[in-house]
Amino acid sequence: MRNIEIANLTRRTFGGVALGLTAAGILGEMAGAAQAEQPTPAPAAEATLNASERIDAGDLNIAYAALGPADGSPVLLLHGWPYDINSFAKVAPILADRGHRVIVPFLRGYGGTTFLSAKTKRNGQQSALALDAIKLMDALKIDRATVAGFDWGARTADIVAALWPERCRGLVSVSGYLVGSQSAGKQPLPPSAELQWWYQYYFATERGREGYEKYTNDFAKLIWKLASPRWNFDDATFERSATAFSNPDHVAIVVHNYRWRLGLAEGEKRFDKYEQRLATGPEITVPTITLEGDANGAPHPDPKAYAAKFKARYEHRDIAGGIGHNLPQEAPEAFAKAVIDADSWA
Repeated sequence: MRNIEIANLTRRTFGGVALGLTAAGILGEMAGAAQAEQPTPAPAAEATLNASERIDAGDLNIAYAALGPADGSPVLLLHGWPYDINSFAKVAPILADRGHRVIVPFLRGYGGTTFLSAKTKRNGQQSALALDAIKLMDALKIDRATVAGFDWGARTADIVAALWPERCRGLVSVSGYLVGSQSAGKQPLPPSAELQWWYQYYFATERGREGYEKYTNDFAKLIWKLASPRWNFDDATFERSATAFSNPDHVAIVVHNYRWRLGLAEGEKRFDKYEQRLATGPEITVPTITLEGDANGAPHPDPKAYAAKFKARYEHRDIAGGIGHNLPQEAPEAFAKAVIDADSWA
């Protein structure tokens, strides 16, 4: 597939994968589909990650959870929007028990992660988040890590692997190759495809920014339900993650991320060299496993559309059992196994 076709596919993602909405009705069909299928049982007890560690890294003071032996093979787990580090609350202990050094940071605009300077632009563009990951590895003196994520985290992991392959032992990416560009984001799509981006166009308006600021948790819960229609999460599980959205920079980062994708907001010159490389659709040359849930409430590209982007050892795995968009939280064993396997291929 040509680079522009890959870019158009990744444009349809919300932090990786777009919401599965149809022209017949955004909420009606999704609610009906959710009711028609037997929901996946909620876990009996939810684990919680404690981001008790902090470190200055690049523009940020990053709050993160650290598990496992300090001399273990490093793994960096990256969450997406609108989620938090607790998407990996069951994955991280599995990896730590296998001897990995596991680092799970709050992304910029989430949880306890803060900017070191009030003057720094609250920038959500893709290369800024990827450089955050590199700066975190530098600060922690991690030369190479297996990088894994979903949603924004999957895109970030893809970019780290594409631009800094020497820093990656392996890659695990939910929904595959998610590298995009502003040029692709500016291209008009057919109406049915544009409809899938309803929330992005909402964020493009001042009404949308104010609405997201006022109804952040309601908005996030709606996304959770639409993206994972068979995930029977309870209020306590949601509220545990929703505390991460009270970060003072959260709204600004989210809104800038989506406006930047459409070319409605500027990035920063210091990231131009990275964006220019990403716009070419660079290949990924580190061992990779891509994952997809069988009940992802979002249209997503067929793995065949992006398989050629991965030039080292590569495998795609479809995860069955009513698994939606938040794959590491909904299928932690499958996600952890992918990380262990990808790391072993290095």
